[in-house]
Amino acid sequence: MRLVITPATDGPMNMAIDQAIMEAVAQERVPRTLRFFAWEPACLSLGYMQPLSDSDQDRLAARGWDIVRRMTGGRAILHVDELTYSVACKAGDPLVAGSIVESYRRLSGALLHGLNILGADADANKRAKQSGGTIGPVCFEVPSRYEITFSGKKLIGSAQVRKMGAVLQHGTLPLTGDITRICDGLVFPDDQEREIARQRVASRATTLEEVLHRIISWEDAIQAMRRGFEETFDLTFEIADSLTPEELQRAEELRALRYAHDEWTGRF
Repeated sequence: MRLVITPATDGPMNMAIDQAIMEAVAQERVPRTLRFFAWEPACLSLGYMQPLSDSDQDRLAARGWDIVRRMTGGRAILHVDELTYSVACKAGDPLVAGSIVESYRRLSGALLHGLNILGADADANKRAKQSGGTIGPVCFEVPSRYEITFSGKKLIGSAQVRKMGAVLQHGTLPLTGDITRICDGLVFPDDQEREIARQRVASRATTLEEVLHRIISWEDAIQAMRRGFEETFDLTFEIADSLTPEELQRAEELRALRYAHDEWTGRF
């Protein structure tokens, strides 16, 4: 399996890179790939079918935050102070064989092992415990099946898409900071509703710092998660210094024509 650690970049480019890798894996131009990455500047990502109207464009601009629409489903995520991973495999690869839920369970094993290496005794329950009350536009409010939680709070959120003869799963591990900051980039009827949403997110989601009571660096988190995959799946990684020239060219095209384009971002 190829391991790629890409430099921090903006939201549209990060999503373009994920798709470029997925396409290259589908066409067997590169091996199945595990990628770790970061976001600069901070970016609000919307699920594939999430309405753009959930986001507050003025508030995003005032904070210097990007916005991008993912090719995967789910709700909004604020990508900041986190480690993000993606896994791209051909359809039928043993890592992602079976249903989406089955592959979630399998990949969650590697993520859990990485967290255990860091000292976080997390869980990935078959049927996530649903919190009562309102479900809002924030991804981290509600864990899906086999997503990773700590003491009932969501710690790693992931999403998956299957197309072009390949599978892409990407997800985020918040390392530090205020998990409720995402509410500053979303639309609410008034400040009272925004504060209620903050409290709801704080009760349902957490960060690695909150779990461990110390800050884990991005680099140390990568090393633990890499070991999680290596030891869970008995993998040997082929370390790539960068993407291939073809992947980089395709990512630039996808950024310009899709992920940084208003037509894509505002399609729903």
